[in-house]
Amino acid sequence: MRTLSRLSRVRITLGYAALLVAVSVALVELGPRVRARVIAQSSTNLHNLAHGHLGTLLGSAFITDAGPMYFWLPCLVCLLALAELIWRSGRLAVVFVTGHIGATLLVACGLTAAIKLHWLPLSISRASDVGVSYGAVAVLGALTAAIPSRWRPAWIGWWVPVGLAAAALGEDFTDVGHTVALILGLLVSTQLTGPAHWTRVRYALLAVSSMFGFLMLAHGTWSMAGAAAAGAVGALMAELVARSRETRRQPAPTTLVPEPALNG
Repeated sequence: MRTLSRLSRVRITLGYAALLVAVSVALVELGPRVRARVIAQSSTNLHNLAHGHLGTLLGSAFITDAGPMYFWLPCLVCLLALAELIWRSGRLAVVFVTGHIGATLLVACGLTAAIKLHWLPLSISRASDVGVSYGAVAVLGALTAAIPSRWRPAWIGWWVPVGLAAAALGEDFTDVGHTVALILGLLVSTQLTGPAHWTRVRYALLAVSSMFGFLMLAHGTWSMAGAAAAGAVGALMAELVARSRETRRQPAPTTLVPEPALNG
């Protein structure tokens, strides 16, 4: 009963993971042609959105064309479980959906403008864009609210430069989408309660989630190197600024004036 009670606290995470596995297995069983067709029809690309296929905004979150599931799915479960333990199921769902749909629509607007200005070819309007990454990165950004106040400047100072560097060095429009999702998560974090109560298990989940988030943002050799360097500089600068402000807020030490000696 205790195990079931603990699992019920992360029911959204477990249910979502189960659906991802079920859909992935079904698409493998149906064969590569059917799988390619389903991905094309479920993609949130400009072609589908322009033809009114708005259901792809949600359906695309349950289909993935990423690498081996046995690697990234446990990491995704750690990230979502941590957020669900901290905020409970409803807020996790709101953050994930906000990041997934919000980043998708903002990227679509950017791609539309780029195509009209002839910065990108028209063929990109049919590019595949499915998966969990936008929502997952938004959840990572929203974890800012749960970080202890002492470490929050360094946390923000790390992730914002990492996202910007990854977007600048990336070779795909989804890299920009990940950064947009991260910023949306940071904005949502201002409406969430925090900091959270941290335990050893939650710290372990945070470590795995951070590694997973970095790999989602920066997944190329140059992108990873540039993002790591930018994040390190950003975290250091944010920490120095935070300490400087804290020092200024501290009251100046009072000087004790000795009492005059009594004569006689």
